[in-house]
Amino acid sequence: MIPEPIQHYLHQQHVPFLRHWHPRAVTAQELAQALHVTGYRVAKSVIVEADGQLCICIIPATDALDVEKVREVLGAREARLASEDAFANRFPDCELGAEPPFGHLYGLPVLMDEGLGVAEDLLLRAGSHEEALEVSVEDFMGLESPRTASITQEHAGRNTVQHDMHS
Repeated sequence: MIPEPIQHYLHQQHVPFLRHWHPRAVTAQELAQALHVTGYRVAKSVIVEADGQLCICIIPATDALDVEKVREVLGAREARLASEDAFANRFPDCELGAEPPFGHLYGLPVLMDEGLGVAEDLLLRAGSHEEALEVSVEDFMGLESPRTASITQEHAGRNTVQHDMHS
């Protein structure tokens, strides 16, 4: 179930969204499979700690975050994946591992991979492993005003099938 604060936030900001119930999916790729969509439409949130400050990075489910690129974009001395202990209390109404990319709601900056901007709409985690939200990229950009940059690891090309896509 999508936590009430998230639904209230979207309604209050006049952001239309669709709710998608699905079988329990823990990883972003499992979410894409459960919803029968390409992983390039599923935005996964990765929480990073840069110079002691938390940041939500959102990237396509098909990709892996490049923490060094994040460090450079943020102009930080150090950056690393945040431990669950470091951010669990920031998302009290959400299941661990289903953190939404709504930085304004949770008091965190948002850094979005530029590859997500080419989609018309995004499927997002919204605090649950059994329900996702669909919002237009335009509405998400207006809502969160994320910094955009290339923050994923390079791979052989977007048409390359990765082994984890079918597992």
